[in-house]
Amino acid sequence: MPPVFAHGALRLYLLALLESGPKHGYELIKALGDRFGGTYSPSAGTIYPRLGKLEEEGLVATETEGRRTKYFVTEAGLAELNRRRQELADVEDNISASVRRLADNLREDIRSNMRGLKADLAATAEAARSTATTATFQSRTAAFSPEGHRILKEAELLVQSFRDDIRVELRQHSASHPLNPVTLETVRAVLDQARISIRNSLRS
Repeated sequence: MPPVFAHGALRLYLLALLESGPKHGYELIKALGDRFGGTYSPSAGTIYPRLGKLEEEGLVATETEGRRTKYFVTEAGLAELNRRRQELADVEDNISASVRRLADNLREDIRSNMRGLKADLAATAEAARSTATTATFQSRTAAFSPEGHRILKEAELLVQSFRDDIRVELRQHSASHPLNPVTLETVRAVLDQARISIRNSLRS
């Protein structure tokens, strides 16, 4: 995959992000992730060395707040931005193209994974239908029996447990990192396919 930023473009974009006001390193990482719609998020190892280089060149200055360092653009940094406004506009255009490219790649990955998941679920559903066919009479006569009631309760508990576990994981993750559209699409696609497979098994 081509690099997200061309050589030197990221440091220029960091200056542009700081033009709107001082930011911590984490805020810059988050701002970049938001700009890419969750399809790309730079690592601390990518951002901080570039901030350090910008500081060495006098384009960025820092101030300390407790254990955190806040970065802000200097007059020299603003002058650099003003000299390179057209280049910055080209960086924005490239970011938009990168977002589309990354989103296309992620959608294709999801489609590929979903094709494999659908095949697995279809095979499981077919096996379940074959087993159910040989026990149709027993299942119907046991619908209101203690065993039938036990199976219903166990199925309901499985659904509830799955729901609770996933909700906890989603909330824990979103507390430190915003959920991206790919996660949402994956949840939607997997649940839709699971719903179809379960309904098919109920009708068998």
